[in-house]
Amino acid sequence: MPTPCIQPPYHPIIYVRGYAATESSVEQTVATPYMGFNRGSTKIRQRWTGEVVRHIFESPLIRLMKDHGYHDAYHEGAQFGDGRSVGGRSVFVYRYYDQVSGDLGTGERPEIETYAQGLSDFILRVRDAVCGDDSSARSACRVYLVAHSMGGLICRCFLQNPRIGTDNAKRLVDKVFTYATPHNGIDLNVIGNVPGIFGLNNADSFNRARMAEYLDLAGEPSRVDELGGWFDPKRFFCLVGTNDRDDESAGGWARRVVGPMSDGLVRIKNASVRSAPRAFVHRSHSGDYGIVNSEEGYQNLVRFLFGDVRVDGKLIVQDLRLPWALQRAFDRGKTIRASYHFEVVIRTRGASWDLHRRTVAEHSAIFRRFDEMLRGPDAESRCPYLFSTFLSARARVNSRRPSLGFSVDLGVLVPHYEIDNALWFDDHYDGGYLFRDKLNFQITRSAGPAGHWTLRYGLDSKTPNRTTRRVEPTERDGAVMFAIPIQQRSRPGIDAELHLIARSWNH
Repeated sequence: MPTPCIQPPYHPIIYVRGYAATESSVEQTVATPYMGFNRGSTKIRQRWTGEVVRHIFESPLIRLMKDHGYHDAYHEGAQFGDGRSVGGRSVFVYRYYDQVSGDLGTGERPEIETYAQGLSDFILRVRDAVCGDDSSARSACRVYLVAHSMGGLICRCFLQNPRIGTDNAKRLVDKVFTYATPHNGIDLNVIGNVPGIFGLNNADSFNRARMAEYLDLAGEPSRVDELGGWFDPKRFFCLVGTNDRDDESAGGWARRVVGPMSDGLVRIKNASVRSAPRAFVHRSHSGDYGIVNSEEGYQNLVRFLFGDVRVDGKLIVQDLRLPWALQRAFDRGKTIRASYHFEVVIRTRGASWDLHRRTVAEHSAIFRRFDEMLRGPDAESRCPYLFSTFLSARARVNSRRPSLGFSVDLGVLVPHYEIDNALWFDDHYDGGYLFRDKLNFQITRSAGPAGHWTLRYGLDSKTPNRTTRRVEPTERDGAVMFAIPIQQRSRPGIDAELHLIARSWNH
């Protein structure tokens, strides 16, 4: 049985901050106790009455304290040092930039491997501070790594590189959550991937060839966004920012050389680990609207760390019907060019924020070409993965209601079609939404190890905010799958099924 200081799913949290580009930013970083994890934000939103109100997010640190009983690990000016024990619900800050500071360290920047080795040592010190000599507590102890930007690469270097750290430290890591980490490097306009010659202040840490070295990935480093089998990707969550306009990284220059479809510094396509759960939120890399100091970021964090149910969504596309004029041209052998955009927004019942948001207007929708949808090389090309989300019974609006409620705004859009006439004339046809609706869900799992899953749903276009239809689950690889028809039978139109795969989490 876990000891009183270790009460799963509540384990010590270690925050690993991101990249500091200049010496002044290093000094500014080390001068603060929490290195950004205590930074909040204020957003303005409009109520249904038209009244404009503020939404104040206190910070991840304060919310963890208020909502989940966590405490910071500092005592009399130090995290460690007096031999005292701290509780299992403690937040530690890995202050790896202290050694770079001219005031607190040597003033010299080591390579990222040194930071990763330091993280290994830090994790063992956390275990000792929490558990002391209690053998049962040490056996039950685990840690959560929560990292922003380059901090996520430090975590991966520690976990993936067999030459870094100890197995004892690696076994202590239960889950990893990254905000806006460039898991596949940083790409710039015109230049492409950050060149390896950009070694000033460790900027080459985002070059894929250099990343392949410290992540111990063999082969041609065209992509370095995999864990190499060293850590379970199901326990590695990636939060991806999609707001490229409000970032303040390096004085704001980054957003001008990185461009849209990014968080202002990291492009969307580079911000996640393959096969890992992920969510997209309309937040920037840093600044007043930064991804760490956001309600959306916090809600994804605590649901991944402490939640009860994981739900994955995938759209199984069975048929995409063209307009009649295009269908006849296609049947005559003409080349049809078009792109499909899949929009998806996930909300939980009673919340005023989004857990996941990908839309065309914010340059974050899932993109597929017509030829990919028609005869793509794999199922992922034809049947896009829409989302992974985690639900928490502790966050239910109505504690008397056993179900967990959430909604999926789903849209399938074709902006326009084009017929290639083989010479130099092309015909263009306006497109539009093939499907657009909000699906409301209530999911329930009965108590016990063999608990039965039930799902009820409804479409806003037919039964607004009600869940009147019941779907029976089918077993799939230790989880259950619910199939919901997505149909627009006109031309153009779509026949598909939304597959929701649900499994218990933290049980």
